[in-house]
Amino acid sequence: MARSSPGRACDDLCMTLLFLAVGGAFGAVSRYLVQGWVQDLAGGRFPWGTFAVNISGSFALGLVFALAMDRAILSPEIRVPLMVGFIGSYTTFSTLMLESWTLAEEGDFTRMLFNLAGSVVIGMIAVVVGLAAGRALP
Repeated sequence: MARSSPGRACDDLCMTLLFLAVGGAFGAVSRYLVQGWVQDLAGGRFPWGTFAVNISGSFALGLVFALAMDRAILSPEIRVPLMVGFIGSYTTFSTLMLESWTLAEEGDFTRMLFNLAGSVVIGMIAVVVGLAAGRALP
């Protein structure tokens, strides 16, 4: 079996990092647009935009994971930029935490708890549905 040369390994890593960065850029832009669009539609003080991004990202990650890992449809060269780059950049748990803390600081504990619990519970359901959808595809 032939071994990869150090130069080839570096080229592979550089390409992976480049595709990861491109996926991350598209994920960040998508997150920004979706979050803003949903928040503008919903209005109010509750962070519906972030909530929608977290739920849709959870579904997407479940779906892609099922396709990549369970069905081996996606190669590692596609998996990393898509799962780590795009979806990892699209969903941001840290924003969930910050917005929840802001609600708490404002004394709005009901919305804070709904944001936290809703994101976790509905996010878990979305991952399960995404996995089931990915596994059910022919």
